[in-house]
Amino acid sequence: MMRATLVWFRQDLRVEDNAALVAAARRGAPVIPVYIWSPGEQGDWAPGAAARWWLHHSLGQLDASLRRLGSRLIIGRGRALKVLRGLVRRTGADTIAWNRRYQPAAATRDAETRAGLERDGLAVKVFESALLFDPADIRTRQGGPLRVFTPFWRACLAQPAPAEPTSAPGRLASPSTWPESLAVDELGLLPSHDWTEGLAAAWTPGELDARAELNRFLDEGLASYELDRDRPSLMGTSRLSPYLCWGELGPRQVWHAVREWAIDADDERIAHNAEVFLRELGWREFSYHLLHHFPSTVQEPLRPEFACFPWRQDARALRAWQHGRTGYPLVDAGMRELWATGWMHNRVRMVVASFLVKHLLLPWQQGACWFWDTLVDADLANNTMGWQWSAGCGADAAPYFRIFNPVTQSERYDPDGVYLRRWLPELDALPGKAIHRPWETGIRTYPKPVVDHAEARGRALAAFRTMNRSSPGGA
Repeated sequence: MMRATLVWFRQDLRVEDNAALVAAARRGAPVIPVYIWSPGEQGDWAPGAAARWWLHHSLGQLDASLRRLGSRLIIGRGRALKVLRGLVRRTGADTIAWNRRYQPAAATRDAETRAGLERDGLAVKVFESALLFDPADIRTRQGGPLRVFTPFWRACLAQPAPAEPTSAPGRLASPSTWPESLAVDELGLLPSHDWTEGLAAAWTPGELDARAELNRFLDEGLASYELDRDRPSLMGTSRLSPYLCWGELGPRQVWHAVREWAIDADDERIAHNAEVFLRELGWREFSYHLLHHFPSTVQEPLRPEFACFPWRQDARALRAWQHGRTGYPLVDAGMRELWATGWMHNRVRMVVASFLVKHLLLPWQQGACWFWDTLVDADLANNTMGWQWSAGCGADAAPYFRIFNPVTQSERYDPDGVYLRRWLPELDALPGKAIHRPWETGIRTYPKPVVDHAEARGRALAAFRTMNRSSPGGA
């Protein structure tokens, strides 16, 4: 019998369209699926509280999927190289397979782990399963990385189309004896004080529910995607982000499902909406492209002139923003949705991020850290790009003078206040349009605005001009 293959799962917690798992199954040797909890090796960006809740449940679902294939998930804890070497000794495996990751610390760890295993004489097979296009293949004519989305996406679409997704193996060969495994409860991923009831009500982690959510979007959301995606009161977005983040659904599965749905529908409206949605999937690709080529942007601005931006430090204002007590209904509704469900509508994410960095002049890194701890879809590439875009210091960034007015944004995208009333019950009694400007009603159960919009906008623009004067070559 051939010696076993270890398949090291990370953020690819699925059995369908999993390149490493498929390759291991095709060897015909026993396959030993492995997950290693090693947050100490992931630097300052170990999974946050909401992400750990998701991971706990996703690992249970992955084990169930593997058991349907005659296999199971082996869970270890500690330094990855040490755990893998221990499993090699106990199982006699001669091959280790995994799918590539792009987070800076994870990429460094993978390179070190691969080198150590190959020094031991083991075969290491690395596959691509997280992206549609390899970041190294998308370049400018001069060979450098792209920093603007439109030419980036144009270059992606000039590449060969993403390969068709692969089916799950029919069955996985098992070793004669399974190595010992930790139970998922032993990882201590769930919070000691349970605030996760809202997460459980909003989400069911796992590959089966990922597929169900994709089917719901195709059936109910794709046809009106362009019109509805900016309305936070509607189910107008795909809500696939946490499933993509944890790899319970692969981007190739989404790409081909949307394309095939549009072709089968034979409807110009659906075809148009499909292209609009796939372009949004392209933004995910762009975020990984940026993280791959500019790994320091996790903490530092891509545009160097922002290193001298005069950010404020204001713990009281930060707490008001975090807890949804700024006095601006759309900002507060979004932050309360985030705390309750681990997710926030994308239009609202842009508004709350703009408010933090431009109305309050608080560093974008503080917002990125809060999102990282509270989002079930906390993806380092997306989170970094989104916050740098909002702050005006990243690639393809919104100009700093584009400052979202949270009142006009809610009036435009939640005109009847349906979303606001859902998350701000203390404003439910306000009539009609008054909900967008509660300070004008004399209501006492809701905080007054922490800052005046016009004054905040003027302060932000003044800070931006100061930065321009102090930067090299500034006026």
